Amino acid sequence: MLKGRLPQLKTTGRRALAAAPMIMAVSLAVMGLAMSASSSVRPDLDRTAEAVARATGGDLTPRGLKLIMARLDPGQLAIAQRFDPALDRPELYGLTPGWESLSLGGKPSLDAGVSGVAAQQLNAAMPTAFGALQPARPFDLRPATEADRKRALRCLTQAVYYEAALEPTEGQEGVAQVVLNRVRDPNYPNTVCGVVYQGAERTTGCQFSFTCDGALSRAPINWAWNRAARVAERALAGHVATRVGTATHYHADYVHPWWSPTLAKITQVGAHIFYRWKGAPGESAAFTDRSSGREPIIDEARFARPRILLATAADSVEEALAGAEPNQLRTVEINGQTRVVGIASLGGRRQASKEEIAAINERLKAYETPTAAVAPPPPGVTAMAVEEVGKPAA
Repeated sequence: MLKGRLPQLKTTGRRALAAAPMIMAVSLAVMGLAMSASSSVRPDLDRTAEAVARATGGDLTPRGLKLIMARLDPGQLAIAQRFDPALDRPELYGLTPGWESLSLGGKPSLDAGVSGVAAQQLNAAMPTAFGALQPARPFDLRPATEADRKRALRCLTQAVYYEAALEPTEGQEGVAQVVLNRVRDPNYPNTVCGVVYQGAERTTGCQFSFTCDGALSRAPINWAWNRAARVAERALAGHVATRVGTATHYHADYVHPWWSPTLAKITQVGAHIFYRWKGAPGESAAFTDRSSGREPIIDEARFARPRILLATAADSVEEALAGAEPNQLRTVEINGQTRVVGIASLGGRRQASKEEIAAINERLKAYETPTAAVAPPPPGVTAMAVEEVGKPAA
């Protein structure tokens, strides 16, 4: 019986390639049909082929596979889809949802579209901003001492290595450029080590995760470290990563952070997407600071120990941010949920105070309030009726 159907199965098998994403979704149904096809002991392949041919009439196009799916109840279909590799779900690999964006800043978000394939689709759909690429000037370190130069080189090498060790050379150069752009950005420290280790001394989070997640405790791989050091040396010597320009932010393409739409997307290099401030703060002329030349001494042994950030309870975001400085993040628990909140810098633009916001709202309210009736004309002035042209008759 099977031999008579082989030519037909071979022909329809080629059609099945076009319907590959659906095959795993119906695999359970196929196995169920095969097991009930006969009680005799035969190879599983024979029984499966006969069951598929009988259920689809030899049609292995999407139409035929839908016939098999129609026999599944909702529970069976959900189980089949759970193991469909075409969906590329983290659960298929035994990974906790949100594994791509695990950080010490709180629990990973389980909202759809923030990580994994969905995030890659969102990132790809976000267009690059018109005119976002702005030229960056070569970096001028001017260290105060040779020890300062070595500290700057080590900190920048660490950033390149721990953030982009396996990225292409252009991707590593982009990471180095972001660090040096921040050194010259008034919103950030004016030293290389200060930028790289910003926030690492606090319990509220850090700008570069490797400075507070324990990554520094793992000895670097020699060849990869040397490669990162060469990139850092060139950047400190004035090499400019022209593809990222004045970028001050980046993230991996498999996450879609909340702040990405607030910045101007420049380009993607390797797995990293680069952004700059919108408007004048992202222009080349806005990077007015210079390196101080005196690099801080970093206690790497201290920062090599991973730290657990404990959330403090708060009733609202406003309460959690009371007294917070710009760019300071706080891990808080609001209504039973752990969240990371902070006052985001506007790229050099001053934050309005509560009093200023209240005054602006009052002016808007007065502007939107209907004006009072027109005062009567003064003595000796004859008021004339205003005729509305085109007004329909009463």
